[in-house]
Amino acid sequence: MAQEKNITKRDDDFSQWYLDVVEAADMAEHSPVRGCMVIKPYGYAIWENIRDILDRMIKATGHVNAYFPLFIPKSFLSKEASHVEGFAKECAVVTHYRLKNDPDGKGVVVDPEAKLEEELIVRPTSETIMYSMYAKWIQSWRDLPVLINQWANVVRWEMRTRLFLRTAEFLWQEGHTAHATHDEAETETLKMLDVYKDLAENYLALSLVPGQKSESEKFAGALRTYTIEAMMQDGKALQAGTSHNLGQNFAKAFEVMFADKDGERKHVWQTSWGLSTRIMGGLIMTHSDDKGLVLPPKIAPTQVVIVPIYKTPEEQASVLSVAQEIEQGLKAKQILAKTDNRDFLTPGAKFNEWEKKGVPVRIEIGPKDIASGKAVFVRRDTGTKQAIEISPLAEVIEKQLQQMQIDLFEKAKAYRKAKTFHIDSYEEFKKVIEETPGFIYSYWCGSEKCEAEIAEETKASTRCIPFDQTEGSGKCIKCGRAAEKKIIFAKAY
Repeated sequence: MAQEKNITKRDDDFSQWYLDVVEAADMAEHSPVRGCMVIKPYGYAIWENIRDILDRMIKATGHVNAYFPLFIPKSFLSKEASHVEGFAKECAVVTHYRLKNDPDGKGVVVDPEAKLEEELIVRPTSETIMYSMYAKWIQSWRDLPVLINQWANVVRWEMRTRLFLRTAEFLWQEGHTAHATHDEAETETLKMLDVYKDLAENYLALSLVPGQKSESEKFAGALRTYTIEAMMQDGKALQAGTSHNLGQNFAKAFEVMFADKDGERKHVWQTSWGLSTRIMGGLIMTHSDDKGLVLPPKIAPTQVVIVPIYKTPEEQASVLSVAQEIEQGLKAKQILAKTDNRDFLTPGAKFNEWEKKGVPVRIEIGPKDIASGKAVFVRRDTGTKQAIEISPLAEVIEKQLQQMQIDLFEKAKAYRKAKTFHIDSYEEFKKVIEETPGFIYSYWCGSEKCEAEIAEETKASTRCIPFDQTEGSGKCIKCGRAAEKKIIFAKAY
């Protein structure tokens, strides 16, 4: 159980509040390996729920799971120039394959005679290792499309880390597909972005803006990158998932080719898309409060906790019996319920613990409640407490969980709307981004120079060009030149 600690208020120090919530909910902690984290059982249970839901959604679109090696020959990363440039500074490199005892008796040392002929890269992403195999598997149009996903870990060397949000090693899924035409690949890319949007909105209750990344922000080696951008409670953006149309860059680098129906040899068109444990950070920063974690019911490992209250052994037997009946009634409706029957903790301590862990609903039941035929029901997000009849309790809880899921999503949408600004003046832009961070919609000419200058002067980056463009053309927020579309600027994680 997490050690008791006061949670910093969001308004006092948002960054520390976030870390305090993770610790208080007993989700994760830093490991002995710098930059890496240990995901503890409760945090991993939340990730498992997200993973299992997404895995079903991915398979429903016709994809299958596979697994590819953790290690990538260094030469593979050299084959696609922009790809290696994008990841070169983040790569962990394996140079030797054996240790030996230190002759001085000081533990072990690297055996200098065990140097690899070619260094291996610990995968920062799997395009290169996967496409070397695709080149073997794809020969004819009959072999297409290839629709493969893998659940894996990746390593991107980070020195300044934050639990879930940015760690040297993280968990994710990465889908990699191959198609006969550009249009098929584009359809696939947008389809998978919609899958991420469905997951994020309808299960995690995140409020999103889908759109296309700028050229400078797209994935290294991609033709186009699409994203879903979520807003956190401090007004900053979080990239919640991305989907990339890779074009034929990797196909040409790895000679992934097929013979079409006329026998002509062509390069395939490819996509990749991924969602990581980073979304756990987005979940925390979107819904949680100064009391701790708040979880949407659809992804909560425990949706309802029942806390029995008693003083004597006789009361204990009676109350636990009713608590078990309530638990079984909830489980019969596929509600994830558990009775906290730990007799070494007071009811107050249990309330506090489950509140910090964000369990959506708490039910309190004691002798007086049983005598009145009622139990006390408490919703985590609102803190509302009311007495409800024990007999139809399961039906009431089922409806309340559904309503809580809706309410959290509506609250997130309302917050994003309140912190969204349409701005045409650069002076106003700088004032707003400094004083009330949020999503700023402004016209942008498409120049990387303007984009870089804005980032340098305001610390706001381009997040995406929203799909929803309803205002026509205008003038670039920075240089004043003609601009066809608005782009979202925001400070970001």
